[in-house]
Amino acid sequence: MVLGRLVHYAFDAVLVSTLVAGVRRSSGFAPRTDSITDPTVRSITEQYLGIGETLFDVVQGTVVNSTYFQKKDRR
Repeated sequence: MVLGRLVHYAFDAVLVSTLVAGVRRSSGFAPRTDSITDPTVRSITEQYLGIGETLFDVVQGTVVNSTYFQKKDRR
């Protein structure tokens, strides 16, 4: 039961990190990790955000090469 809850929270954290990566890619706004004074916390935060960036890249690469998706003009 505890392991299931831990997996659920980890999955949610990765989804939030991926969402932040998508916002950064589409709008240019990103969290200011340079304002974190503790170097350990800053490093962990940057690694956490890097996981979202990596997952976003994988999903985007999969979608671009998929026949189920097509690019449409933004309106």
